Amino acid sequence: MDRRNFILSGTVLVSAVTARAQDKSSKLEVQVSYTGSGTVDEAHKVYVVLWDNPNFITEEAGSPPIDIKGVSSKSAAAQFDDVQTNPVYVSMVYDPSGKWDATSPPPAGSSLGVYAKEAGKPAPIPIEPGKTVKISATFDDSFKMK
Repeated sequence: MDRRNFILSGTVLVSAVTARAQDKSSKLEVQVSYTGSGTVDEAHKVYVVLWDNPNFITEEAGSPPIDIKGVSSKSAAAQFDDVQTNPVYVSMVYDPSGKWDATSPPPAGSSLGVYAKEAGKPAPIPIEPGKTVKISATFDDSFKMK
């Protein structure tokens, strides 16, 4: 094998390994259902928020969210690709005014929800390398932003 073929073969091998590594990215799919009284549409979205720790529920939350996805129906899936943190935590927000752009804290009166197994305690969601983890989360108008 001459040097040129060896380099070309090595490049193909590195490309194949890189492609395989990229296939190992973790994904999280959140099937969210908002059962509150508000209308959900393009102007009044439900936002699914991904966090790296459960402290977002306190006033001293500290770190910003990892990612935010908006959905425009009362029941829809929000998918987060290439999740790098394990575990993660999920909260949901519905803004009845339709004016929140998800770059600041939710406005007063927004309905809030959290993925939890115990009331009021965010549940960790284990992320598996190379897999899509699927969860379901439902919230209503019981808890609102002050």
